[in-house]
Amino acid sequence: MTQSSPPSAPSSPWRGTTILAVRKSNKLVVIGDGQVSIGNTVVKATARKVRPLARGTVLAGFAGATADAFALFERLEAKLETYPGQLPRACVELAKDWRTDRYMRRLEAMLIVADKDVTYILTGAGDVLEPEHGIAAIGSGGNFALSAARALMDYETDPEIIARKAMTVAAEVCVYTNDNFTVEVLNT
Repeated sequence: MTQSSPPSAPSSPWRGTTILAVRKSNKLVVIGDGQVSIGNTVVKATARKVRPLARGTVLAGFAGATADAFALFERLEAKLETYPGQLPRACVELAKDWRTDRYMRRLEAMLIVADKDVTYILTGAGDVLEPEHGIAAIGSGGNFALSAARALMDYETDPEIIARKAMTVAAEVCVYTNDNFTVEVLNT
């Protein structure tokens, strides 16, 4: 009888971070943790995975491979310049390129992208998803943050408080998420 080694965890853009967007009371908050991990080792605790784009009119956050995410941010910025003020169109065009371009198909990341009107989750499978309830989350701790934010929506009026509390829950539960948060706010 041969002994096989245990299966290794698959490489996935959904491991290694948590990004959360909360929209409520004419305010949009996108928050992300700062942990960068390689395997089970923390390499950096202060990464900035959330940033404003399009002169501050769009907020975006990424989960997945950092270099891939920066490549996607650059492509999204170009789409936003081509289609100014049209976030839905820019996201659809990026998703089409991401799905069909040989180079881009290999990019392992997910994005949350939002402006004053709408929030989207973008994936390499060509998805442009508009989440319900004014909340979107991605990354390894995304489901924890999403659940906590959904639970807080009826009890808290300020989306920044909701986002911070929900991310704190995710950081306490997910080993790939820390409590060094980057927060971007956009009044809608």
